[in-house]
Amino acid sequence: MILLTGGSGQLSTLVAEGAKDAGLDIRIGTRSANETDRSRRRVDFDDPQTLRFSDIGTLFMISAGYAEDDVVIRRHDAAIAAAVRDGVRHVVYTSLSGTGDHLAFSLAHRWTENRLKDSGLAWTILRNGLYAELIGALATPVDGVIRAPFGTGRMSPVARRDLADAAVTVLKDPPAHAGRAYELSGADAWSVADLADALGVTYRPSSLEEARASLKGAPLEPFQPPMLMSIYSSAAAGFLQASHTDLSALISAKPRPTLPIALEAARAAK
Repeated sequence: MILLTGGSGQLSTLVAEGAKDAGLDIRIGTRSANETDRSRRRVDFDDPQTLRFSDIGTLFMISAGYAEDDVVIRRHDAAIAAAVRDGVRHVVYTSLSGTGDHLAFSLAHRWTENRLKDSGLAWTILRNGLYAELIGALATPVDGVIRAPFGTGRMSPVARRDLADAAVTVLKDPPAHAGRAYELSGADAWSVADLADALGVTYRPSSLEEARASLKGAPLEPFQPPMLMSIYSSAAAGFLQASHTDLSALISAKPRPTLPIALEAARAAK
């Protein structure tokens, strides 16, 4: 049996749908599971009593990254320790692409990768790039102008559905992918200036200083402004363009063009 954590998220929903379509025996782990739904079970990384994996062969662990580094590390450590204790054969972990090493949320991902490699479990690491849908949402124009401070750097974001398809490929035959870390950035690169042209709007990026000041009054968790600012600054510095991707090795179709996906996300977020 496969257990997928973070079952209420957008990526996990797509992975679950793909796995079911492929006929895989999968259960969805979520903090809000309904006990009457046998396809779901309660899994809360903050509650050790819910980390029971004795009937699980493969644990698909989606990062519990919506928190500070120390909290995420504690959660991931608890899940991996439970997997070791309960005899899980294989853990598949959704990490962060190598282009993300300068992002403020990379530390917990790299720690988790090392923890898995030292765990004695069979493992596969899916180093996912930033979602094209996220970049589009962050670059939504206001009054016909995109002001998000992405600079002129090109990025290689990836379609969330391509990441889900890649994950299902691994889940179909985990042993064939044991000990592999796949870089899963997008296959094409573009800048927010390109996105503005596609939208027919003006790109007039604010400075990082102006963006930082605008976040001070926003209704955000304490860890969120540094995360957002690191995306902007990494893009502006040119660190988010990938030199290669393993995406084509894991999906049967050609990777989806990501500029149109970001364009639709930007339009939807208006």
